[in-house]
Amino acid sequence: MKQLHAQPYDLSATGFYFETAEEYAEKANTLRNDYGAPVEEFEIQFIDGEHIDCELAQAIGLNQANLAQFLTAVDEWEEWEKQIVIIAVGECGYTFEKDVIPTQFDVEIHDVSTMRELAEQFVDEGLYGEVPEAFQHYIDYDAIARDLAMDFSVIEIAGERYVYACR
Repeated sequence: MKQLHAQPYDLSATGFYFETAEEYAEKANTLRNDYGAPVEEFEIQFIDGEHIDCELAQAIGLNQANLAQFLTAVDEWEEWEKQIVIIAVGECGYTFEKDVIPTQFDVEIHDVSTMRELAEQFVDEGLYGEVPEAFQHYIDYDAIARDLAMDFSVIEIAGERYVYACR
């Protein structure tokens, strides 16, 4: 469940809570200020819902123009798709445009919480070639992690840490 609030910029009008695009449109179209004039501009506020959805709203700069698309994303996207968009738009400089598809962004996400863990993962996966067992104890993972930090960053999304790169 999600709950949002439409706060009018018109100080003589009272905002309203809503959960769907249809409910927003119905309430926004009928709202009048204290003088009987229609209210047209609102600040959209994320009030309650999943932590990742709150972070998605913040990353895309939730507003009237992208509200319907945001609500569709919240209902239809998988968590990993939301993570991609949060990183792409919030950190990498991509824009949240109409009909955005999360896989269109060139973002690499690793389910590790530190650069050192990423270094260890890359060595284990053979990214640096095969390392004989006798030499594995001599690998300087911290040095590899410092090098990886030139291309990768760490982010926390919904209480979980990830290492990512924007391409």
